[in-house]
Amino acid sequence: MAKDKGRIDEQLIDPQGEEFAMLSEEEQQAILKKYDPESNTRDVSGIIKKIVFVGLLSFSLFQLYTGIFGQFTAFIQRSIHLGFALSLIFILFPAKKRVGEKRNKVPFYDIILSLLSIGVGLYWPLNIHELVFRVGRVSDLDMVVGVIAILLTLEAARRAVGIPITIISGIFLMYAFFGPYFPGFLGHRGQDLESVVQLMFFTTDGILGTPLSVSATFIFVFLLFGAFLVKTGVGNYFNDLAVVLAGRLVGGPAKVAIFSSALQGTISGSSVANVVTSGSYTIPMMKKLGYKKEFAGGVEAAASTGGQLMPPIMGAAAFLMVEFIGGVTYWQIAKAAAIPALLYFTGIWIMTHFEAKRVGLKGMTKDQLPDRKAVLKKIYLLLPILGIIVFLLIGIPTMQAALWGIVLTIVVSSFDKATRLGFKDMIDALVDGARTALAVAAATACAGIIVGVVVKTGLGLGLATGLISASGGNIFLTLFFTMLAAIVLGMGSPTTANYVITSTIAAPAIITLLMLDNPDATVPIVVAISAHLFVFYFGIIADITPPVALAAFAAAGVSGGDPIKTGVVAAKLAIAAFIIPYMFVFNPAMLMIGASIPEIIWVVFTAIIGMTAIGAGMIGYWYRKCNWIERILTVGTGLLLIYPETLTDIVGLIAFGILFAIQWLSRDKDDKSEKMVAV
Repeated sequence: MAKDKGRIDEQLIDPQGEEFAMLSEEEQQAILKKYDPESNTRDVSGIIKKIVFVGLLSFSLFQLYTGIFGQFTAFIQRSIHLGFALSLIFILFPAKKRVGEKRNKVPFYDIILSLLSIGVGLYWPLNIHELVFRVGRVSDLDMVVGVIAILLTLEAARRAVGIPITIISGIFLMYAFFGPYFPGFLGHRGQDLESVVQLMFFTTDGILGTPLSVSATFIFVFLLFGAFLVKTGVGNYFNDLAVVLAGRLVGGPAKVAIFSSALQGTISGSSVANVVTSGSYTIPMMKKLGYKKEFAGGVEAAASTGGQLMPPIMGAAAFLMVEFIGGVTYWQIAKAAAIPALLYFTGIWIMTHFEAKRVGLKGMTKDQLPDRKAVLKKIYLLLPILGIIVFLLIGIPTMQAALWGIVLTIVVSSFDKATRLGFKDMIDALVDGARTALAVAAATACAGIIVGVVVKTGLGLGLATGLISASGGNIFLTLFFTMLAAIVLGMGSPTTANYVITSTIAAPAIITLLMLDNPDATVPIVVAISAHLFVFYFGIIADITPPVALAAFAAAGVSGGDPIKTGVVAAKLAIAAFIIPYMFVFNPAMLMIGASIPEIIWVVFTAIIGMTAIGAGMIGYWYRKCNWIERILTVGTGLLLIYPETLTDIVGLIAFGILFAIQWLSRDKDDKSEKMVAV
């Protein structure tokens, strides 16, 4: 097959002769706008386009300046960050979503809202001394500005993130006002308008709270790092490297999708964006090889969703975790998430391998692969990602590590003319990074409303107590209820908002019960990290859990398959993600904190063996097709190996050995049966 600059030809032909073309950039954008609210922006032109360009560039330069020379005081830093984000959102994001329609006009009311947003953003910097002097007292002008700030934040989040987060935040605001009318532990004395406005905009417990603080510091700089990496062409390189390393294996294109999506996840915090970026390349290859549309889409959706779980750069909520837990570094979070992420992708790899064996799919031929030497010659493009790991490992603060990562990206890009970043490329990266940060800023500001209400009303403690009571103090039931809540919330809200809600409501209940079960725990930080990672995981997995599985729907848009069926396949392939959180809660050795190396090795070994058994049972194939009894036994064996007890590990390994021997010794059974049928 013809090659172009080391890439596979864009026209792919399936075994039946049907032609599949990889999606053009325009087609990718159309799918993103349909399934990803963050991408559904106006196509501005003329003077408005120039204003937006200057605004986005100024946003990035402000964040870089404060990242390099030091932050302003909390109120100034966060309010300016908020002002930039809100003002640009009202220009770029229309009030109504009309997919596919050309929209380049900004109505007068959005210009007014943008100007009001600038006023809100400048209110604290221009009045800092007066506002601090009369702390606790709100003037009439403060009330007006505070109400406008709340309304603008809710509307901006609706446009840039989606209506679910606005509805949830609105419900929490109503709860703050009407507390006396709620029954039982939900009841509270209620808040008046002045106290709510003061809380939301004149303290650091509301809109200008911890979530927005993280957006205005860590998250923004890491998004800039990702934008600079993208400009070097590292995204395409991930695809080529994945093809070179995995393309010739059984079911090669599916494994390419897993490998590529894991790498893409290090620079993309969006499951949907990861699906469209990687999937436009990998899904046509899978269809060409013979995978069904739904399976091809499901593989990509499951793998891309796992990108947010993949260190060193995880989803935005991982940075919030550092602040919410307290006393931990981002490196500790990334380190703790490493083995669970590895097991997640290993589980998908195993499932796709068995599926390829079941339907008899081979790997790609040699002439379908890019030039191996040409691809490996550009391995230096991975140095910035490895550099981030080293920077965090040696103790460089998180934000400075990201800044050094940007510098390293610029240096590394100069190794080759094809990847070299010129001045224009760097300006474009600054603009693209700021554009990506808009929705994150809106989501975190809206999440601050939720946190503020929880703190002010004591709702967190009440719900945690209620959750423990509903589960009868049973840790497993508490985890199960939390899982359901995180998945339901995650079906319509971004991971950031989902994590904020579940971490303030459910995580304390999990931590309380775990500490009761282990009163002599010498490393309570492990308990806190495992509880927060638990809710983080299920908030992300909601992207591939039907009936509302946005990542799966986006994958179906690329593959042409049925969205619901694609979601079911994705959830099936990612079955490990529904198990792994329980594993590290009950066996914290998986988080590599407070555990010896032999303990970690044993946990990983039994987990991989267990997932192999579960994969064989779920797919119905190992060395040959499995009958229904074998499928039940293999799944049960896998669960025994995953459960963190010595006895279950021993029983599971014995059962695994017996099942393996049966499969291996009868591996030619299917071939003989097929020959007899043919005769």
